[in-house]
Amino acid sequence: MKYENDASGARKASWALVLFLLCALGLNVACTGVTNNSATGEELQPVTRDRQIALNFTRMLELRHVSRAKIDVGVCERGLELYLKALDPTKIYFLQSDVDQFTADYAQTMALRAKKGDVEPGFVIYNTFLKRLSQRCETAQKLLEENNFDFDVDEYFERDKKTATYPANEEEALDRMRKRVKFELLALEAENRDKDKNAELNDSNEDQQNVVDATRPDDPVSKLKRRYSTLLKRMQQTTNDDLLEIYLTAIANSYDPHTTYMSPKSYENFMIQIGLNLEGIGATLQWDDGYTIVKRIVKGSPAEKQGELKVEDKIVGVGQGPDGDIEDVVDMKLTDVVDKIRGKGGTIVRLEVVSQDGKKKVISIMREKVDLEDSAAQAAIFTLYLMPDGSTKILEEGDANVPTDAVSSIKIGVVDLPSFYLDMKSKNSTTGRSVSVDMRHILEDFNAKQVDACIVDLRYNGGGSLPEAVSLTGLFIKTGAVVQTKPSEFGDRPRSLNDPDPDIVWTKPLVVLTSRLSASASEIFAGAIKDYQRGIIVGDETTHGKGSVQSMNEIAGSIFGNLMRETPNLGAIKVTIQGYYLPAGESPQLQGVRSDVVLPQFTSALEDIAESDLDYPLTFQRVDPAKYPNFHLTEASVLDAVRAKSQERVDASPDFQDEIEKIELYKDSKLRKEVPLNREKYFEELDKLNANKTETDKMEEIVNGDSGVKRDYYLDETLFLTRDYADALRLQTAL
Repeated sequence: MKYENDASGARKASWALVLFLLCALGLNVACTGVTNNSATGEELQPVTRDRQIALNFTRMLELRHVSRAKIDVGVCERGLELYLKALDPTKIYFLQSDVDQFTADYAQTMALRAKKGDVEPGFVIYNTFLKRLSQRCETAQKLLEENNFDFDVDEYFERDKKTATYPANEEEALDRMRKRVKFELLALEAENRDKDKNAELNDSNEDQQNVVDATRPDDPVSKLKRRYSTLLKRMQQTTNDDLLEIYLTAIANSYDPHTTYMSPKSYENFMIQIGLNLEGIGATLQWDDGYTIVKRIVKGSPAEKQGELKVEDKIVGVGQGPDGDIEDVVDMKLTDVVDKIRGKGGTIVRLEVVSQDGKKKVISIMREKVDLEDSAAQAAIFTLYLMPDGSTKILEEGDANVPTDAVSSIKIGVVDLPSFYLDMKSKNSTTGRSVSVDMRHILEDFNAKQVDACIVDLRYNGGGSLPEAVSLTGLFIKTGAVVQTKPSEFGDRPRSLNDPDPDIVWTKPLVVLTSRLSASASEIFAGAIKDYQRGIIVGDETTHGKGSVQSMNEIAGSIFGNLMRETPNLGAIKVTIQGYYLPAGESPQLQGVRSDVVLPQFTSALEDIAESDLDYPLTFQRVDPAKYPNFHLTEASVLDAVRAKSQERVDASPDFQDEIEKIELYKDSKLRKEVPLNREKYFEELDKLNANKTETDKMEEIVNGDSGVKRDYYLDETLFLTRDYADALRLQTAL
């Protein structure tokens, strides 16, 4: 099976956020042939299946990657660097002597050995990592047991991963762990302070200032003890498949950041996510210090229909069928817990849960097919009424408080588009879900309701199906090239992917909202709209900057071909096969798609989320322009008028000015590479650094699926801006 896909998406602000995103999806599938010796104290060892996967993965990597590059010593060196970074990004577990030994043993040969099916280096390094992790966790537990931290002394915790070095010896490792634990205690103390604004430290008791209160149920010491205990247990539950995914992906990432190996579980998760359906109970789960927490319940799902499962419930046990034994799942890996909960439609799963009030109960839920509607396109219609005093009243569709004295009004449709989804297993079926089909229905509804302008929100859209990006663009244009692809940089001629349908569903004004998190298919759509001068792009200064196309290929397919009716799931390779170029010939790679109107937004300041921030990104040259018509809907006079009015509102908006201040504070904080471990100084700085809390909350909201169109000051300004744009176009037509 081969699926063209450009959805590797924007990496988020930090490794922690990436891990959170993966966990929050809460998706998993059972597979066979995996081992987990580390959970029993034994070292993980490669098996025949691992060697076969590595052999075929590396073969496909060389054959299919856009660079056509062979695995060589350079790939070995970069692969080792990225593997160590994946395991120990803060350089707190490995010793420098460990890294020196790995370098001597594997830097020249690691990927070349994988090419022959030899993955032993990955297992040797990981087993050393587990040994060091166990030592560091033991150190942390001892420090927490003693609880002799001095929060008055002036010392600092280094947080810059780029300049960090590995500990030279165990003494240095101990001191670094001490500072890390101290930092984490302060961070947990800050969480408690946020939970209870009225609970302040007793400043009059100096003795208490240097001892963290260990009497509260959520005291930082107890919580951090459990966190390190469950961290070690979780890493000891690593299977061969888990390890192989990290290891082969490190080798693949030495080619580019978006070429990866997906383990059988990850591949199944990917297919579910992009197809927007699964069989289960319809709850998004998150791992938190050993507990599986319910973070969201999907609308219309079996869990919602049953009614007893609630958000923030802790799932502590899972039983199969109406009378199967309840298995304890505390400290179990999230993917394994979800694997036990998910199952065939029509079967029963029983969940033992602990609610927020501490009460325990068992809930029986009948599994069914779950349509992930919250991850699909969602729309809302707003009407802007210009009042006699010059103010504007905004009402959402259905609001009965329609003003009778409005001077004029404009109806604007807003579409939130979380991804460019496509049910790949049903892509040749008329029943398959896709973003272009859903969008067509939305736009037809807008037309029927006489909506005057449309906003497409791609701010948190990391990409998706390449064909869907072409089809979606076709709803707004008549004909012409949407994107150009080029298999390699070595003389291949670019190929234009054109809108196949001459019909235009939406002919009225169009505004596209983007951010630095808008990647891949989002950039294809936004870039084509910009090149065609079909609508205006609004948001961060540029989008993510991913100008490459990936192909999904099952590993088993390359081994068995058509010899078997059903091939085993051995995972898949997602490999970069093409660079893509916008109709005018430019590639968004590294530079992104520039906005016509820039609005202050916190995503513009976040680090390590753009393509240019990633390790070993590709570079593409421009190609000749393709043939495409110009709609002339973004002439300089139109854009100048829209920008000027928007800037006046932004300058006068307390919300935008507060956002600008937060952005500047955040940028300033990032220049400081160390965090103070003095309590007073820590909290003084933290009060300034809480600038990113709102954006973090928004990220969690998107990850947990609670998306959709929601009004805030940013959307209101976009509505005003869209009205200005429609007015400017009418003036241009009149002239």
